[in-house]
Amino acid sequence: MPLVAGTSTAIEQLAIDTIKVLAMDAVQEANSGHPGTPMALAPVGYLLWTQHLRHNPRDPGWVDRDRFVLSAGHASMLIYSLLYLTGYDLSLEDIRQFRQWGSRTPGHPEYGHTPGVETTTGPLGQGVANTVGMALAERWLAKRYNRHGHQVVDHRTWAICSDGDLMEGISHEAAEIAGHQKLGKLTWIFDDNRITIEGATDLATATDQRRRFEGYGWHTLTVHDGTDLDAIDAALAAAQAETERPTLIVLRTTIAEGSPNMAGTADTHGAPLGTAEIEATKLNIGYPSLEPFHVEPAAVEHWRRGAGAWAETQQAWERRFEAYRADHPELAADFEAAAEGELPAGWEDSLPDLAEAPATATRNHSGKVLQGAARAIPTMLGGSADLGGSNKTDIAGGGDLLADNPGGRIIHFGVREHAMGALMNGMALHGGVHPFGGTFLIFSDYMRPAIRLAALMGLPVIYVFTHDSIGLGEDGPTHQPVEQLAALRAIPGLLDLRPGDGPETAEAWRAALRHRTGPSFLALTRQTVPWIDRGPENPSAHSLHRGGYVLRESPTDRTDAVIIASGSEVGVAMAARETLSEDGIGARVVSMPSWRLFSAQPAEYREDVLSRAVLKVSVEAGSTMGWGRWVGNDGISIGIDRFGASAPWQEMYGQYGITAAAVRDAVRAALANAQTRT
Repeated sequence: MPLVAGTSTAIEQLAIDTIKVLAMDAVQEANSGHPGTPMALAPVGYLLWTQHLRHNPRDPGWVDRDRFVLSAGHASMLIYSLLYLTGYDLSLEDIRQFRQWGSRTPGHPEYGHTPGVETTTGPLGQGVANTVGMALAERWLAKRYNRHGHQVVDHRTWAICSDGDLMEGISHEAAEIAGHQKLGKLTWIFDDNRITIEGATDLATATDQRRRFEGYGWHTLTVHDGTDLDAIDAALAAAQAETERPTLIVLRTTIAEGSPNMAGTADTHGAPLGTAEIEATKLNIGYPSLEPFHVEPAAVEHWRRGAGAWAETQQAWERRFEAYRADHPELAADFEAAAEGELPAGWEDSLPDLAEAPATATRNHSGKVLQGAARAIPTMLGGSADLGGSNKTDIAGGGDLLADNPGGRIIHFGVREHAMGALMNGMALHGGVHPFGGTFLIFSDYMRPAIRLAALMGLPVIYVFTHDSIGLGEDGPTHQPVEQLAALRAIPGLLDLRPGDGPETAEAWRAALRHRTGPSFLALTRQTVPWIDRGPENPSAHSLHRGGYVLRESPTDRTDAVIIASGSEVGVAMAARETLSEDGIGARVVSMPSWRLFSAQPAEYREDVLSRAVLKVSVEAGSTMGWGRWVGNDGISIGIDRFGASAPWQEMYGQYGITAAAVRDAVRAALANAQTRT
């Protein structure tokens, strides 16, 4: 049996070859997938998971475990093989069901679906960006909770990434943050196989990745032979020894290592090798059986020989934590609550209701609520993409989170929306912190892939999107969101919150913080919105939690129309109601700050709010797409289905017909037409 370079025993070769065999056979059985990369990465996977990764397969959720992310998620058979072979709750039968309906081994790794998978990867670049958030959270928690003689937070974050990961722009954004933050416990292993789907990487790139990362302030290493276990082991050890800089290990590999006819070719990237080549590969590497999915018991035993030590590592930490608890009982209880994602008791009492707040922009209301929330929730941290002053996302007295101030609570993400979204995901996945991030609503497009993944994974992150319409005025159409609300509302599991005044803004924050099963966004104005009388006789803003509610009934003895609005257009709807009453037309105003919350209400409630048999009119300074769901076929949607312009916001609203007069005219015309038809 041929031995891997630098390997001293045949059993190590067998252990490594088992990954190759499982990858080939699973992809062949599924008739789809990516066999070549798992085959090439088998040696580094073996060494990392058996000798360097601090983990316990018996408890994948151990809070002080190392985090491992396969950012090259297409190579999922690598992580599935590693999980199975090291003893996680994943069986050989699960491997056989690779890419099949209902299996625990989907085409790309999915968080919460397969034990031991730390994040959902597949869209390239997302995984490595997540690891920066994980490492940032680890360091922040260590600063907050560790005490002299008690290191209760002390683990590393590892990632394997591909050429594709590093081509994606998000890798630049995230790597630059990691270098600036000096995240010394972060290591990326770059699979430098110089192959992409279309062929050799030199078709598309000539970047010297090592020099690139040196420019970011990273510690860089190169292993010239991806089969040399001694060199790989030394590089992994050197990465752990580096404490001041993140590390990039450039690992030169050959895709489909071991295949006699196809190794090093793009054909092995995203397609089965074929039964003939698989048999030829097994013969070439000296594998003891040609049977599909054959795993030697000796190989499994070798992979799991460290099971006792892995469990003891966790048990030793648990003993240290009990000593920590004895010395610092309140801190230990706080740490455990934070690790479980719990919010402190009484946090809601710190949120202002803003009932008497003067008329101002909802972004200003949001800033006040955020201060109250941050005071009550010390593990709440975040910032914005270089727009803290505009988004009102700074935390008073929180301090800047920087390499020389690792306990700060204000994160300066820089002009890097995409990385901000992915870092927030990584922080939430790591646990122990409650991340938020802000930017202009228009720039949510730059972070949409990360938002979508947050929704897919059910992560409780909060986005503060200000400047939410043409109401931002003179900056013009490049900065004025039109289709963004509709696009974000289309993401399954994303909680939309567009409050219309101060009290609704306070309740929107309450709803976002309560929402623990997915992400939330607040869409907030730059321009001033009217103050709404919420005296004892009027509905409480607490009704926001139902998504939509009757803000004002018709002032007449009948209801001729229901005007539905969100955010800044609630004031427009209220004014239209008054002008219509002068004509004897009774209009009910419904505030609908959240489509998702309203959709979740019983049908009887929704029908009662929207008054089934009358004209319904929606008013929102954005795309009308989707509003037909609420106004029906005979209803009217007043909005903006074209790009904006540069002008003062009051002029903009007038020119685009987002005014009380325009709503009044539309209702009048519709009612008149209805009478003519009857």
